Amino acid sequence: MPSSAPSTPGAAAAVGPGYRDQRHWRHYQDFFPGALRTTDGNAPVEQWWSWRGMSVHLDRLPRPDAPATLIALHGVGTYGRMLAPFGRLPGTSDLEFVAPDLPGFGLTDTGRRGVTYRTWVDCVVDLVAAERARGRPVVLLGISAGGRLAYDVAARAGDDVAAVIVTCLADPRLAAVRRRLATRPELAHWAGVLSVLPPPLRAPRLPVHLLANIAAVANHAQFANLVWNDPLGGGNWISLGFLRSCLAAPPTAAPEDFGGPPLLLAHPDDDRWTPLRPSREFFDRIAAPTRFATLSGTGHFPVEESGLADLDRAVRDFLDEFAIQ
Repeated sequence: MPSSAPSTPGAAAAVGPGYRDQRHWRHYQDFFPGALRTTDGNAPVEQWWSWRGMSVHLDRLPRPDAPATLIALHGVGTYGRMLAPFGRLPGTSDLEFVAPDLPGFGLTDTGRRGVTYRTWVDCVVDLVAAERARGRPVVLLGISAGGRLAYDVAARAGDDVAAVIVTCLADPRLAAVRRRLATRPELAHWAGVLSVLPPPLRAPRLPVHLLANIAAVANHAQFANLVWNDPLGGGNWISLGFLRSCLAAPPTAAPEDFGGPPLLLAHPDDDRWTPLRPSREFFDRIAAPTRFATLSGTGHFPVEESGLADLDRAVRDFLDEFAIQ
């Protein structure tokens, strides 16, 4: 299917309720350092982007004089509004910030359309093209499973992506990674069964928190509990087909063949969901220029002040080195 041109962004009310009508995302702000918190007063501008018959929700922090655009990508169980604090880090505050709700999460409703991991990749590739058409370089920031997504998009988008920043690169095809991702390790053994299910049996939907180990999304139990109960995030329902596609998708390009933009892996050092080793094994094989940093005292979804300070320094040094800001 060909790429679709972006629609003219409109008010959230033109399509459906926006985050002004949602309350759950506000509860996450208490866990971020004060300067990074999103409030009703400083919240991103909400836009809707028409893409292949869907209305994709975008959060945007407009910065007209920005030298580049930062597209922030969430993973399974989170959504764009949860990433807004990362757009206020000093190292990213000069960049225009865009955070989509990927199809099926947040406020992006897929209707009756089937969604797979490939849908996510296609969506972000087209979003990158739309933002690149505005004449500025595009940087991808992938948090959690958004890291692997950012890598795959960069491999597809070529020169449209100037740099990639990720917190995780674990390959879900590996049995050891699947055991970590699942709510219980024994559920990982059933992942192979999904590959032989006929399409009609892949349609049933289950809450994310029954399938994925949302309890390990953060080292703050209260934060993880908020994600677990969030109807737009960990409490959202996904199809078995979507889950299968996430677990089985090979990288768009093998690491040894990734000739794409420079990539920074900034990995939490106390990640209890996807520890460093599998991400590092993938990362060490990447052919493109790479840089590595650890986020001290930080869980899988970075909210701790020490880790966010490390992330900020790493991002600033990375973007300066490759002359992106």
